[in-house]
Amino acid sequence: MSGKRLVTGLLGLALLTFATPPAHADQQVRVLGVRTVPNALPFAGTTVGGLSGIDYDYRTGQYVLLSDDRSQLQPARFYTAKIPVTARGLGEVTFTGTHALTQPDGSTYPTDAVDPEELRVDPWCGTYYWSQEGDRSGVAATPDPSVREATRTGAYVRDLPIPENERVSETAGPRPNQVLEAMTFAAAGSLVVTALEGPLQQDGPEATPEHGALSRITVQSRFGPVLRQYAYQQEPVFATPAPGGSANNGVVSILAAGGDPARFLVLERAYVSGVGNRVRIFEIDTRGASNVLAVPSLADAPEVKPVRKKLVADLADLPIDHVDNVEGMTWGPRLATGERSLLLVSDDNFSSGQVTQVIALAMR
Repeated sequence: MSGKRLVTGLLGLALLTFATPPAHADQQVRVLGVRTVPNALPFAGTTVGGLSGIDYDYRTGQYVLLSDDRSQLQPARFYTAKIPVTARGLGEVTFTGTHALTQPDGSTYPTDAVDPEELRVDPWCGTYYWSQEGDRSGVAATPDPSVREATRTGAYVRDLPIPENERVSETAGPRPNQVLEAMTFAAAGSLVVTALEGPLQQDGPEATPEHGALSRITVQSRFGPVLRQYAYQQEPVFATPAPGGSANNGVVSILAAGGDPARFLVLERAYVSGVGNRVRIFEIDTRGASNVLAVPSLADAPEVKPVRKKLVADLADLPIDHVDNVEGMTWGPRLATGERSLLLVSDDNFSSGQVTQVIALAMR
C-alpha cells in the first residue's frame, strides 16, 4: 500500500548503520543494522523506490525487491541486490539488476494496470511469484487482485486462482488498497499463503484506535486449488490522529516461520498522521483456527475462531532512530551465532519526505 550494476560509491555516502550489543539471554530480537537508500536513486534507467516486497534468493545469495510503481514512473519492475548480513552487522545495499514485469503478450504493464506488493522466490524452481492489489476504482484493466508467476527475467508465466470472496463486486470484496499485500510459500513450497491487508467489505469495519479488525489468510496449493481460509485479528490503531487526519493498520507481509506449515510471521504496519508509523511482528499459529473459506461474512459469524498470535517484536521498542513505512519482510542467512537474520524494507512511496530503509534483525 501507499504503497535496483553497482552503485556502492553513491550509496556509501548516504548509508547509516546502527549497531547494538549482543543479545542477552532473555532477548529474542536484536538489531543488526539499518541502511538507507538515497531518495529517487537512479539505477539502470529506473528510479529506485516504492520497495514493498523483499525475498532472499538462495540460488544467488542476493535479494529480490519488488517496486510498487504502478508503471507511473517506469514499467512495473523488480530489482536484485547484494545485502551482506553477518552476526556483527549489516553491509551496504548494492543493486545489481532490474527487470520489468510483463504481460502474457510480452509487453510491459501500462500505467495503473497493476499494483505490485509482494514477491517470493519459488523454492522449487526459482521463478518469482508476485501479488498485486487490483483496483476497485476501475482504472486498472481488471479490478481483481491476483497472484502471478514470472520467470527470473519478469516474463509472465501464469495466474493462480483467487477465492471468490476476494473478487470485486459492487457491495462486497476487497477495499481499495487493502488487498493482497502479503504472500509467502509454506510447506517446503507446496503451499502459497496470502493475507489481505484489511478486512473485506463484508467482514466488518477497518481497524481504528478503538478496535481492531478481522482480515483473512488464504492457503492454496501451488498448483492452484484454494484449500482454506483463516480469520486474522488485527490490532487497533496505536494512536488517535489530529482532527482531519488519517489512521490505519493492516497486514503488509507474511512469512513462513520454518518447516511447520501452521506457523508464520505476520508484519502489521500502522500509520497515524502527525504521529508516524508503528511496525510490529507477530508469530501466528493456524492450528485450531476456523476454516472460514465458506463463511460469507466474518462480521456475522460470532463462532469464528481466529488464528492464535503473539508479539515477537515491536520496532518502537528497538534501538532504531526512525521507522518508516515498512512493508516487506524476508529471512536472510542463518548467522554464526545460531540466530536467524530477518530483513525488512520500507516503501518510500517515491516521496522526498520518506525514506527507503533496509533493517536487519537477528532472531533467536
